[in-house]
Amino acid sequence: MSAPHNKFLKQKSVGIVGVPFSGGQPRAGVDLGPLKIIEFGLVDQLKELDWNVKFDGHRDYSLMKPESDPPVGKLLNARFVSAVTESVATSVSTHLKEGSLALTLGGDHSIALGTVSGTMSVHPDAGLIWVDAHADINTPESTESGNIHGCPVSFLLGIAGQLKEFSWVKPCLTPDRIVYIGLRDVDSGEKRILKEHGIKAFSMHEVDKYGIAKVVEMAIQHVSPNLSRPIHLSYDVDALDPTIAPSTGTPVRGGLTFREGHYICEAIHETGCLVSMDLMEVNPSLEDDQAVFQTVTIGCSLVRCALGETLL
Repeated sequence: MSAPHNKFLKQKSVGIVGVPFSGGQPRAGVDLGPLKIIEFGLVDQLKELDWNVKFDGHRDYSLMKPESDPPVGKLLNARFVSAVTESVATSVSTHLKEGSLALTLGGDHSIALGTVSGTMSVHPDAGLIWVDAHADINTPESTESGNIHGCPVSFLLGIAGQLKEFSWVKPCLTPDRIVYIGLRDVDSGEKRILKEHGIKAFSMHEVDKYGIAKVVEMAIQHVSPNLSRPIHLSYDVDALDPTIAPSTGTPVRGGLTFREGHYICEAIHETGCLVSMDLMEVNPSLEDDQAVFQTVTIGCSLVRCALGETLL
């Protein structure tokens, strides 16, 4: 197997972690996302790009569901989310320790609590590029819904407070090592948190103003100056405009175009720094068959671009 164009991987190998989990939010069906992505042929598509693919099937995370999981303050399903994400962290770190790229297929975005923790346990200086319509940085106090898919970044930064249910989560991220692209639906409490911590965020306003190429260039330079740090890409398909990726739980109009969404992945691949990627919030139970086909196909396409597929 030829060596990858990547300074942080030992071989051109990718370990896929399928996480059919929906406990971080209320809409059923997002747990079917990873099954559908695999069903659409992602493993063979990556093999065609000369990756050695390790995938042992989807784990049944429903076995981790506690008999009783009452709200913790406002937070819903906290024990279930904690158990699943701790397991995901171990899966991701195992692939990374073997020198493979870790690719996690969700599932809702609470799973990033596990993926980013797993990445940072192996690459503690890694930068995080979070592509999303939402900031997902609510704290247990600021959240209005109590859905943990809107909170993972606050836990990773260590600003969520001490909760015994999440005692395994170590603050592993600093405000200077995260950058957002695509934001357009940010709660007032989240806006305050972003400002207070000086977190770099490129909303759709900046994408319109500077163009996607400049935004991605600035984002990469921020989290991996001169390509000196590994990169974790956490990609929520709702970053894309709903006309492009309709089958997702919290669509917001005015999002990234098809090409803008793909350019982000292409540019991050070109850095040679990508060590871990999440593809989140594909929900095949929403919209009609054509919309599902469109969304799942684009999900596969984004992964392929991040792993080296080019137009020429």
